[in-house]
Amino acid sequence: MRGANSLAMAGAVLGLSFVLSMFSSTVDAAQSEEFISPPVNASLISAQDGIAPTTQTLSVGLALKLSEGWKTYWRSPGEVGLAPQIDWTASKNIADVTFLWPAPERFTAFGIENFGYSDEVVFPVQISLERPGQPVELKANVQILVCADLCVPQEFDLFLSIPQGTGIDRASADSIAEFSARVPVEGADANITTSGSFLNAELTEATFEFTSPIPFDAPDIFVELGDGTALGKPDIRLGDQGRTLWAQVPILTVNEASLTVPTVTITDGVQRALTVVTDAAIVSPAPPFDRARTSPDTFDLISIALIAFVGGLILNIMPCVLPVLSIKLSSAVKSASRPKAQIRAGFVAAAAGVMAFMWSLAAVLYVLQQFGLSVGWGIQFQSPVFVVLMFTLLSVFAANLFGLFEFSLPSSLQTRLGNAGGHGASLQADFFTGTFGAVMATPCSAPFLGSAIAFALAGRGVDIAIVFTFLGLGLASPYLLIAAAPQLVSALPKPGRWMSVVKIILAGLLLITALWLMFVLWGVAGAVQTVTVALLVLALILMLTLGKRGSMFQMASVAVLAVLPLVSISILGRAETSAPSAERIAWIAFDRGDIARRVSQGEVVFVDVTADWCLTCKANKSLILERDPVLTSLQNGTVTPMQADWTRPDDAITRYLENNNRYGIPFNAVYGPAAPDGIILSEILSTDSVLDAIAQAGTRRTADTQ
Repeated sequence: MRGANSLAMAGAVLGLSFVLSMFSSTVDAAQSEEFISPPVNASLISAQDGIAPTTQTLSVGLALKLSEGWKTYWRSPGEVGLAPQIDWTASKNIADVTFLWPAPERFTAFGIENFGYSDEVVFPVQISLERPGQPVELKANVQILVCADLCVPQEFDLFLSIPQGTGIDRASADSIAEFSARVPVEGADANITTSGSFLNAELTEATFEFTSPIPFDAPDIFVELGDGTALGKPDIRLGDQGRTLWAQVPILTVNEASLTVPTVTITDGVQRALTVVTDAAIVSPAPPFDRARTSPDTFDLISIALIAFVGGLILNIMPCVLPVLSIKLSSAVKSASRPKAQIRAGFVAAAAGVMAFMWSLAAVLYVLQQFGLSVGWGIQFQSPVFVVLMFTLLSVFAANLFGLFEFSLPSSLQTRLGNAGGHGASLQADFFTGTFGAVMATPCSAPFLGSAIAFALAGRGVDIAIVFTFLGLGLASPYLLIAAAPQLVSALPKPGRWMSVVKIILAGLLLITALWLMFVLWGVAGAVQTVTVALLVLALILMLTLGKRGSMFQMASVAVLAVLPLVSISILGRAETSAPSAERIAWIAFDRGDIARRVSQGEVVFVDVTADWCLTCKANKSLILERDPVLTSLQNGTVTPMQADWTRPDDAITRYLENNNRYGIPFNAVYGPAAPDGIILSEILSTDSVLDAIAQAGTRRTADTQ
């Protein structure tokens, strides 16, 4: 029970301890038979060994002695723990029970902050008697959770009978009084004011400010926001010579159904603890000072630039670059008969298209970052509008390469371009070829890419600029190579009938990519929306193929049909259905807190963050996860496979990635008793790396079992 009465009750216990200490006797301590187990010993203790004729209340305590490395939990334990529960219904001569909570300690387990106790704790209990002066029988059914690297629930019964008499026990009274002094004071007795609590709109952080006439020294805060909420470590700053306390707490997961007005408990050493129920603040209180950000040195910047370049270079051979590869091959084929100067200019233009997209992406991500929004690599594929646009373009390009229709310009414009040599139009096409190829490369991740993106998005604007510049240079390197040595194009066979075969192959690759995008659209928007878009795009292609070329009716119809897919997806919105799939692995849904709960029970958890639009994720799945021996390991019950589907935006998954310093997928990690903080795997999985991580995470250290 919390409230204004807790201070009075704690004071009563302290006063009783002082009085009883003056009249201590040699009577044996009133203590229940001790419950003994490897992690914890427990007993009921009482300051009184007997019930005097005028006694109306008893001061007792639930005493826990925890073994080294073990802990139990506070009334608000965090997402993983469980608060102690005590049932007194079997007791006799009890009218009311008030259970007091000493201020907790902070523990970090599985990356989540938890609140509780270690070594020893006595929970003071104030008992009002139903019949004053009469004997009392205390029967407590106790349920607690004790945790080290594993969590073990404990349930036991404690019995303490206190007869009539006047005996007291000074040791028990002192122990109860010691922990009563640690119960936080509340209300006006806390002698503290607050400007309120501010929760941002995304519910990702809570900010507080408190003012006290007594300066703080080394405070800590414990925030209660309701059941199912997981919090990170607070950022605490002091101002006004320690009299102002500003704190910001990251919210990792939140259960909006049980969200409550924040209650904040502040501790400052063992002797000072207070609890404040805050009001909502309209604006976030400003910190008393800004923390200086440590800038990376020149060597760090050079190293990360090289890593970004290698990551961009590797993207050129990733599974997701089929459309990119087809576009590059198409450019090379068309360039074979050009003069070297035009070939060089064309590939420089294509490289410029890559760089323009990368710089634009960097600018957009920086702006979004400044507004406090979540950013990441490839997240544009979570947008149905973007996917529809890509699907429409690729479908039309594929139909064009299959020869269903030819793009033609008005004769007057063709004449003008012909008189100008047409070179400007060609360069524009090359530029957009590079841009489009860069766009289609973003659903992939590659070795080194994750580290570079994480460094950029966690750093300054200049860090983002450097990383994305060198990432673009790596991705554009094939274009730059041919621009530097245009004679490489002459190594291609002379133009002939083989070009028609290549054209069909490239069209097939683009068609496969368009079908993949339709699958992605099914996942991010739904079945009805996908079918509607597919029919509209088909109508667009039929109009381009069968319509009277160059007529006003065809041009107007094409213009309308080109826009309708985007309009339809905006009107229909997203459905709750997702893309159909036949899973060979019995994945459970991602739950950050469930990872900790399962690991605390001795399980190994394999986490796979994936999305329908992530081709590297699909490659990992088909080549590694769904093939033996990894498949057997994930199916045989020794490992719990947990999947986080990031096809659509999901704040919980985004925060999980950010807490692991990742801003793109795939992301895989293995948790277990020997690896509670997780073993993070490379973006490109291998059989050995997965199996080794599973074995390492499940190997419990000898010290953990003691």
